[in-house]
Amino acid sequence: MRPLDEKEIRDSFINCSKGEASRIKLPAAFASTPWDDLDFLSWTDPGAPQRALLVIPGSGSDGPGSGGASGLVLRRPESVKASAMRASMCQICLTEHGAGGVVLFVAPLAGPSGRRGNTVGVYICADLGCSLYLRGKRQPKMRLVRREETLTLDERIDRAMKNLTAFTDRVAAG
Repeated sequence: MRPLDEKEIRDSFINCSKGEASRIKLPAAFASTPWDDLDFLSWTDPGAPQRALLVIPGSGSDGPGSGGASGLVLRRPESVKASAMRASMCQICLTEHGAGGVVLFVAPLAGPSGRRGNTVGVYICADLGCSLYLRGKRQPKMRLVRREETLTLDERIDRAMKNLTAFTDRVAAG
């Protein structure tokens, strides 16, 4: 991923106001972000632990945010219900996790629909580490029977980005 600066990140958010975007706290170790290992930037707001943020790089100035990047504000659940405590798979990177490793993140829709409280959700790795799981730099806490894929790393990354772009498009459509 191409490194982004603070202004690009704040300008990229499509489902919150400019004022809300200005109050988002960047990751604590933002200066040392491992950009080469990331396909998109994701973190939990240190000032609001139930708020998660994703910034998807763009290919130019054709995207909804500055420089083509698209940022999403997400809400993570406050607690995980007992019925949700089972093995599951991330809908973005397709990594299988044990209990609690995948949670439902909810995003307000962009525009008037979102201001009326309408949302859309997606199940994502609870630690937002999809890029690291894809590259084998992080392993799920609970080892499940691992299914070996025949796709190359580039093909798995492409699939994950298509999944994330489809979700972003749903949010942007309002």
